[in-house]
Amino acid sequence: MPTKLIVDCSTGITTEVELTAEEIAEREAMAAEYAVQKAQEDAAKAAVQAAKESANAKLAALGLTAEEIAALTK
Repeated sequence: MPTKLIVDCSTGITTEVELTAEEIAEREAMAAEYAVQKAQEDAAKAAVQAAKESANAKLAALGLTAEEIAALTK
């Protein structure tokens, strides 16, 4: 079973305690929420990168050189 450490700063005593069912459920919910948020952030970054690549391809199709495209995107 998962545990947590409790440190009494006034005495320096460290105690290892098993998590309650509620604490375990809360940690699992937080982990699931983080996974969803991380997936959304990754998808947003991928969309931005895809848009940049598409824009660069369109500029290249218009005849711009790689140097000209790089100058425009700075």
